[in-house]
Amino acid sequence: MGDEIPSCPSPIYLLPPAPPPTPSPTPDPLESTTRNGGFTPNRRPPLRFTTEFDSEGPLFLHKVSCKFFDSLAKLKFSFQNNTKGEIFCPQLGFITKNLSVLYDFESRNALLRGSLDLGQNLQLRTTYDVQSDQIWIPEYIGIRWSTKYSSVSFNCKNKKSILTSLYFGSVFQFNYQYHKEQLGAVAVIASLPNPSVKLELSSSVPSNGLPRAALQFPYGEIALEQRENVEEKIEGKKILSVDGILKSPMLNGIGTVVYNGNDLNLRYIYKDTKLSFIPCINLPSNKVSFAFKRRFSPSDKFSYWYHFDSSAWSAVYKHTIGKDLKIKAGYDSDVRLGWASLWVGPEDGKTKDAPRKLKAQMMLQVPQDGIKSSALMFRVKKRWDF
Repeated sequence: MGDEIPSCPSPIYLLPPAPPPTPSPTPDPLESTTRNGGFTPNRRPPLRFTTEFDSEGPLFLHKVSCKFFDSLAKLKFSFQNNTKGEIFCPQLGFITKNLSVLYDFESRNALLRGSLDLGQNLQLRTTYDVQSDQIWIPEYIGIRWSTKYSSVSFNCKNKKSILTSLYFGSVFQFNYQYHKEQLGAVAVIASLPNPSVKLELSSSVPSNGLPRAALQFPYGEIALEQRENVEEKIEGKKILSVDGILKSPMLNGIGTVVYNGNDLNLRYIYKDTKLSFIPCINLPSNKVSFAFKRRFSPSDKFSYWYHFDSSAWSAVYKHTIGKDLKIKAGYDSDVRLGWASLWVGPEDGKTKDAPRKLKAQMMLQVPQDGIKSSALMFRVKKRWDF
């Protein structure tokens, strides 16, 4: 169906283009301080306000942030509210390079994260989850030491989970993971003379069978693992299972073979500047499908998918106007739904990169079996910088 609409916020009407900035006037003596007989303007901390609205909620999400001391520290406040004006999840955060504090007003709880460089190659990281009625209890602590040829890291969370990693150059790596309430895991990774070829041996702790062996190489990966015999349903009996993925250039495209248990998936991808063709077959179910994509111009593109086993199909047409306006329309026969959407602002970019720092999407969904139940949804995100 159509692209998922990223979370965003209340309808905001587009304003006419703002006039070009005028040269800043001479600093006002009331906003200046005297230094060495001259005036030095006082810089106000940059203030940023962002609001989002999602019509499916419907909820508003607001964020206010302010940077201090030449961006060395940031104060952030966020909250949500519905159309009735009720406020939810108010949070206040103070963030620096080595320390961050996040306070939740509803739970009256604070989360602290900090890091400390103990030397050129040694760093200490920790996190505290502070309840208002409890003494400060360490929630997470981590330490790492690294040099050019080796590295050691240790992480502990809730006294229940431990993760240790050792690196010796680019050839050898050792990982150990432990869970108090679950099985732990240990892994050894070795790079063969070719840096792109690696052999990994991993096992649960305590061990309940042979370790899993995986060989990674430029054209894919092959893994050998011991699993329960599900077909014969004999408790305690295990068999060796092979999984793998292989890729190789083929007929001006790329052929891919994926094997998982008893399923084999064969796929071929051909792609040039204007055309893409992707047939796919799954064995032993014999499910066949293909995707077809055609670019008519830099601003127009058509995509089509068809599944032979179910006769289900879907199609999407996309038209872009510049980099900040995009129109899409499509149909999905599986859910019998047609849709059309309009993007204002870059679809994948950040709000600060959008014109007037505003992103919006409107989508119209029209069910084939009930046109009267059509729905219009929209999401908006707007940022103001002061």
